[in-house]
Amino acid sequence: MNEDLKPGKGRVLISAPHLTDVFKKSVIYLTEHDENGTVGFVINKPLKYKLNDIIDEFPEFDAKVFFGGPVQTELVNFIHKSDTSIKGGYEITDGVFWGGNFETLKLLIENNKLDASDFKFFVGYAGWSFNQLEEELKINSWYVAEFKEEYLFTDEPEKLWHTILREMGGEYSIISTFPDDPSLN
Repeated sequence: MNEDLKPGKGRVLISAPHLTDVFKKSVIYLTEHDENGTVGFVINKPLKYKLNDIIDEFPEFDAKVFFGGPVQTELVNFIHKSDTSIKGGYEITDGVFWGGNFETLKLLIENNKLDASDFKFFVGYAGWSFNQLEEELKINSWYVAEFKEEYLFTDEPEKLWHTILREMGGEYSIISTFPDDPSLN
């Protein structure tokens, strides 16, 4: 792990084990980081809902739905590695896009033109105002890591927090073994 790695579009944040709020053991894929602030999506907390359970008149689609963060939980966003047939998407990292035309998305789903494993949907998002995230990094609330596409498109998102920390090595490997409740140790 590069100690000098800074947050940025296309990187991931891993919550420190002392966070006990909504971000406990979270991994967040950053989609924006600039003078306006930071936006990202929690990629390791799947919900038990299907898209058509939370969006009226949405076609059946077996993509995973995640708790994306505590901001604007009435909104649904999506990240995908689909081809460019979904216009209006914002490329985050090479071949990984945030959003796109929702009506086109529905039409492509209805016509079985999309692979559900190429999509992740998020209820809400995580957001920080300008410099807020940097302040949280100074007090060691987050660790920053490079993004790997397999983090986003894994079949085992619940294991990501442990997996990424182990991959970071050194003290992070030890942190990855911390129990949910240290008092039970």
